[in-house]
Amino acid sequence: MKQFIHKSMAVFMAAVVLMTTMSFAVDMHYCGDTLVDFSFVHQAKSCGMEKTQVIASCETSTVSGKSCCTDKQLIKEGNEVLKAPFDHFTLEQQVFIASFTFSFINLFEGTESNEVPFIDYAPPFLKQNVQVLHQTFLI
Repeated sequence: MKQFIHKSMAVFMAAVVLMTTMSFAVDMHYCGDTLVDFSFVHQAKSCGMEKTQVIASCETSTVSGKSCCTDKQLIKEGNEVLKAPFDHFTLEQQVFIASFTFSFINLFEGTESNEVPFIDYAPPFLKQNVQVLHQTFLI
């Protein structure tokens, strides 16, 4: 169970990194208020109504340059910088990182002497047997 959770968390974190660094664009073509086509890879196909329309009225005939179609593009830019450079940290953050690193490294330094300070002292005398006192027996 622990291994399954570990692998699923690794896959989840890899997906999060992939999604935050990936850029993509969605092209959409609307005809009026209706979505006609959308595309992730290439430009969306048009409905063929972008050409100028001739509106004939009784008095005069005019050419209208306006089209009922619109193209929209949704762009999501990915994150290019994943690691903040060290010089962008504030002075307090730099001091904290330096002191934390120094104290963490010093935790694992061994002692130079192999003295055991309690070697000359005898262990305390037991007045009662602890197993009998608490009535816990190994079977």
